[in-house]
Order: sequence, then structure tokens, then C-alpha cells
Amino acid sequence: MSSDGVDLNGAEPSVHDVVVVGAGFAGMYMLHKLRGLGFDVAVVERASGVGGTWYWNRYPGARCDVESMQYSYSFDPELEQEWEWSERYSGQPEILRYANHVADRYDLRRDIRFETTVTQVDWDDADNQWRLQTDRGTYLARFMVMATGCLSTANVPHFDGAETFEGPTYHTGRWPHEGVDFSGLSVGVIGTGSSAIQAIPVIADECLELTVFQRTPNYSVPARNEPLDASDQADWKANYRERRARMLTQQAAMVQRLPDGEDLAKEASATEFDERMQERWDVGGFTFYRAYSDIGLDAESNGRVAEFVRGKIAGIVDDPETAAKLTPHNTIACKRPCLDTNYYETFNLSHVHLVDVSETPIDRISAAGVVVDGQEYPVDALVYATGFDAMTGTLLRMNVTGREGARLADHWDAGPRTYLGLGVAGFPNMFTVSGPGSPSVLTNMIPSIEQHVDWIARCLVDLRERGAATIEPEADAEAYWVDYVNAVANLTLFPTCNSWYLGANIPGKTRVFMPLPGFPPYVEICEDVASDNYRGFALA
Repeated sequence: MSSDGVDLNGAEPSVHDVVVVGAGFAGMYMLHKLRGLGFDVAVVERASGVGGTWYWNRYPGARCDVESMQYSYSFDPELEQEWEWSERYSGQPEILRYANHVADRYDLRRDIRFETTVTQVDWDDADNQWRLQTDRGTYLARFMVMATGCLSTANVPHFDGAETFEGPTYHTGRWPHEGVDFSGLSVGVIGTGSSAIQAIPVIADECLELTVFQRTPNYSVPARNEPLDASDQADWKANYRERRARMLTQQAAMVQRLPDGEDLAKEASATEFDERMQERWDVGGFTFYRAYSDIGLDAESNGRVAEFVRGKIAGIVDDPETAAKLTPHNTIACKRPCLDTNYYETFNLSHVHLVDVSETPIDRISAAGVVVDGQEYPVDALVYATGFDAMTGTLLRMNVTGREGARLADHWDAGPRTYLGLGVAGFPNMFTVSGPGSPSVLTNMIPSIEQHVDWIARCLVDLRERGAATIEPEADAEAYWVDYVNAVANLTLFPTCNSWYLGANIPGKTRVFMPLPGFPPYVEICEDVASDNYRGFALA
């Protein structure tokens, strides 16, 4: 950008009221909402289509772990009624079709600049506006909304020799759109997190040999996916308003198939405990973790539930040595809980092999495969199921600078700092949808997204009516909120695990618990802040 405001390639900048970064479910709804309120909005998106997470994550078995009837927009009752879901848990292709349907229905694409990557973002103190430099030109906007997603930057770990591998390599978060045919191939999968737990059974059905390299075993419970019964879908549609309202009262913004248990696991008799947990295991899904009120709060109760799952693993996996390797011994549900379809059963197949790399890590990648403790495991293709640089990775890669050139990377050097997960001190007129410090990944993401988008839209309307030029969190309010998030997290068992919630999967990343447990109290706080003249924000 030159001093006269002309883009470096000679073109005039594109000027708007608001620029939204990202065209996933957050960016699409933000565009629709603000456009309806009379704002001039542009969306920039590095992909060639909408869908965000569901555009990129096309790996075999990719599926939502929230039930279809709840993982959908609620802002338009007509949209709710017209869309038909086919399964209890929708697969990636169906969710992407839904995202494209939304984009078509509300004519969103005309304001989305696809295949556009943000390379630099700077606040102009003199003009009170943001300058977004992209690989396809510059954008000027008074307001910027980061709808970049919590899981949008793939984590590709460094292994010596990786560049020498002669076969194809894939990352579950960057899967080829044309798909991959593993027929007749020997495949190696590195990782046993959520995406691996979904992908491994599907890859195993197709490939000749499958070798899984596991550093940390994960707990998983059955999803019990099945075709969505027509009467069940009709019942949801007939009662959507009441059930949507009830979702907003739930800790994770979703209602379960069985009522939440209000008693304590540690006080249950052996018979009652086993019967209740077995019922939840048979029903499948996250209702398993809502069997008792203290599973995520009390170590004794948590240990009892963990032992139940360990028993299931031992009963499912035929080989005792393999079962032992697959059995976790840490706190259950302190990481994002995994749901599966025949994950543990897959390791009973004769062509599926498990290599434990917890004590003897991967030495290197060779031209022909993976070397562990001096032994080479030959593979024709290699899959990295190694997750994401969660919640902060994408934001920090855009080189954002705020007032007086302050770098977001420096502001977050000791961990992400926000106020309400919606804004950052020193970065005026910048909003983060599902940012660090909000419930985000601990919830059903779409209700969380809608709550943030609605709050931001209300804020922008209020600023317009008041004639205010800028809004930004006060430093004291931001500091208070960081302490509050950590205090709430420390009341739970979440911080007891080295999970991506803390950034523990990224070497060198400061370990700070990033999301806020408890959706309903958070919503009340946000509403109270806005109603109290945006308490904790400075308006100019």
C-alpha cells in the first residue's frame, strides 16, 4: 500500500463498511445479517467455495459429531423446513451441499471474493479504518470481522526426511477434492485424534494394508449413526422453535437424546452406574458424557466413567496387546470427545496394524515409509491426521497490526487475550467470531456462531445510530476476561489434559486454556455487556 492509498499493483482499493474474512458458516451468516441491515459488506475467502471446515475437510469418513437436526442455522424458519437431512450425523458432502444451498438461497456469492488470501492486515490510526492486503488486491473497511474458524490451519508436524518420501502424502484438513483411491495400497496414518478415528475405519475398508502410528490413545464412544427417520425429522421440524430455545439453555448448545443426569457418578451403586452408562453407550453420541452431573468436574467420578470405556475397549479389541495400546489412562472428555463408527473394531482386522510411538517417537520419514526405533514400516501413501493450530493459528498468520503498529502476534505471545472472545484491546473495530475466550469449540458451533454474529450486528447498528467511530475492548476488561476464563476452566477437569484446547499439539505454543466452558452463562454476560452501554469497551 502506498502513502496515497493506492494498492501496490496500481489498482484502487475496494472500499466497504465491513470486510469479513472467511466464508464458512460464520462468514456466510455475517454477510447475510449485515447486508440485511444496510451495510456494504465484502467477504474474502481463500477457498474456491463456501463451507469453511466442510470445504477443506473431505477426508474419508468426515462427519459432524452434532446431530443433523441441530447442526444447522436457526435464523430462518423457512430454511429449517425446506432442507432435508438424510442421516443422524451428516457427512461432509451433505453439510457442504447445505452450505452451498444457503449461499444460493440468499445470493451470497456476489459479495464473496473467492481464492483470495489475506497477507497483511493493518489498522490506520489516522483514518480509523482497516487495510487488508490480499494476494488479489487491497480492501479498506471501517470494520473487520474475523470469521476464520477455530480449526482452519492444518498442523503439519516436522519429521526428518519427510520431503524424501516417494509416495503421495495427505493431511486430513487439506484433502484433495477429487478424492483418493487407496485400493491395493499400503497406507500409513500418523495420528489417532478425532479425524483419524473417523478416517481409519473407512481407509481400512479400502486399502491393502494399514499401519497406524499412535502417540496418544483417545477415548471414543459409538456415534450410532443411522439413516434419519422421516418421522423423527418431521417431529423436529414441528417443534423447532421450542427445541432451538432449549438448545440455548444447554451447556454445549445442544439437546441430548436422554435427559442429563443430575446426580453424582461417584455416589451411584455399581449396578445403577453400569446400567446407566450402558444405556448411554447403546444410544450413542454425546449423551454418554451427560449421564452424571460431575463427569467433567470431579476426578473420582471421571475416573469411574473412564474405566467403563477402558472395559469396552478391552472387550472389543481381540488382541490384548493392541487393546492395551489403544487404552487411554488420562482424564476422559478433557479433550474434544470423539464419536466413532467401528473404530476399535477396525484393529481386529488382519491387515490393520498399530505402532505405538509414545515412548519411541518416529525417527524419520524415509523414501519408502516411516522409521520408528530403527525399524522401517513401508507404506505406499502417508496420511497426516495431526489436527490443527486451533483457534489462533489462522489469525496469527495474517500479520495483523493494531494501534501504533502493535502486532497481534506480540499481544498474544503469552497466549490469546480477548474480551468476551469478541474483540482484542488495541485492535479497534475488529471482531472475532468464536474467538478465544468464548465457548466456541466446547459447543454446537452453529448456535455459538449465530449468537456472536447477532451480537456483532447489534453492536454495529448501535455504533451507526450513535455516530461512534470506533469500539475496542479496554485493557482492564480484557485482562479480567482472561482471568475469568481461566478461573472457570480451573473449576473443571479440562486443563488436566495436554489437548489442542491448550495449544499443546503445537510445539512452542503457549499453553493457555482457550475456550470458555458454559454456553448459557456466557450468552447472559454478552447481553448484559451490550445492554450496559457496552461495558468494558471504549467507544470513540
